[in-house]
Amino acid sequence: MVKPNILLIITDQQNFRMMSCTGNSYLKTPAMDSIAARGVRFEKAYCTNPLCIPSRFSLMTGKMPSEIGLWDNAPGTIPPVPEEILRNGIGWTFRNGGYETVYGGKEHLPRFKAADVGFEYLSSDERDILADECSSYLFRKKDKPFFLVCSLINPHDICLMALKEKAESELDKLILSKSQVEIETLEKALVMPSDADRKIFFDRHCPPLPPNFDFQKDEPGMIEDFVARRAFQKHVRHNWSEEKWRMHRWAYCRLTEMADTQIGRVLDALEKSGHADNTVVVFTSDHGDNDSSHRLEHKSVFYEESTKVPFIISAPDSVQGKVDLENPVSNGLDIFPTLCDYAGISPPSDLKGFSLRPLVSGKTTGIERKIIPVEGELGRMAVSSKFKYALYDGGENCKQLYDLERDPWETQNYANEPGLRKTMEEYEKFIAVNFPVKPVL
Repeated sequence: MVKPNILLIITDQQNFRMMSCTGNSYLKTPAMDSIAARGVRFEKAYCTNPLCIPSRFSLMTGKMPSEIGLWDNAPGTIPPVPEEILRNGIGWTFRNGGYETVYGGKEHLPRFKAADVGFEYLSSDERDILADECSSYLFRKKDKPFFLVCSLINPHDICLMALKEKAESELDKLILSKSQVEIETLEKALVMPSDADRKIFFDRHCPPLPPNFDFQKDEPGMIEDFVARRAFQKHVRHNWSEEKWRMHRWAYCRLTEMADTQIGRVLDALEKSGHADNTVVVFTSDHGDNDSSHRLEHKSVFYEESTKVPFIISAPDSVQGKVDLENPVSNGLDIFPTLCDYAGISPPSDLKGFSLRPLVSGKTTGIERKIIPVEGELGRMAVSSKFKYALYDGGENCKQLYDLERDPWETQNYANEPGLRKTMEEYEKFIAVNFPVKPVL
């Protein structure tokens, strides 16, 4: 049997609502939509950690970041990655299984490079040049099946909108000084349509504020403490006007469309090179962006906008155009075993994720796992198709239980509701069993 090729497309900081196939009418993402039309889109997909480095560690290893004591992006807290984990990374596993493994674009990995987990490097660009390099690669003659990673930067440039207004720490000043391309791209994304005056623009074109724009009334106290760590985050949360927040949402849409255009070029090359019919295409993002929910931008908190990601799998045997609304899945845990299943390769025996191929092919409608873990620099989280339990590391209201069916915008904490006491106990037990105790730093 001929092994399928694999194309893994990763964007940066794209939350789950940022595709037109989800019903979002304020942007157009024909390339992402085309993957969904040919495969299965998982509506309840989460990252392992809503922060770049930990999440990307999972995507490359299939492991929870806390397995090596990795919780955040701070340089002084990132532990070394054991050699055994690197040698069993997704690249080496597929290279040893007969694949040509190639990586292009953003890495942002914890103290290792894509080469350390078994990939040849295609391009360090994260934008248009990367799309061109990936497209050119697809036309090259190959004597092996390929595993190509196309890792794009956008819509991550949205981070600069807040940062450039109030960068006070030395770290933030350094980031800003090295972000000229990002700022220029953001400025393009902020441009209003030339054929609409200001009133028409805000009435018809600019996304409205979300239903959860205001502060959650019983918000975890740790969120405000976290926001206060960086001047720009505190500034925008308490000082931006509603119009400014709407412009943030407008720019976020435009940056996502830029990434979609780049993805479209790669998919076009996949089709024209003759590989499309024998290629498994996976599309996802490392984490989301709060995008004005609860007056927040950036990520790290446990709200849906931060932790929930786009996740689509299209394969030669996949059901076409299906939306899986029931199964909670983890991109960081499940991509590795899923792709091994398609390639006929045995995954490392200690992976905790599930192959999603039976769901994608329509052979089953459910998997054994009902709750998935998410962790981060602020605490730990357990989520199912109905409930989410977030346990923050301290502060008032540190225990949050959200009923995602009754309250999908997470405006109310149900942790103290008497009728949900058993549910609370179930999720607290899950966290106690599945997460290590976080070190006190």
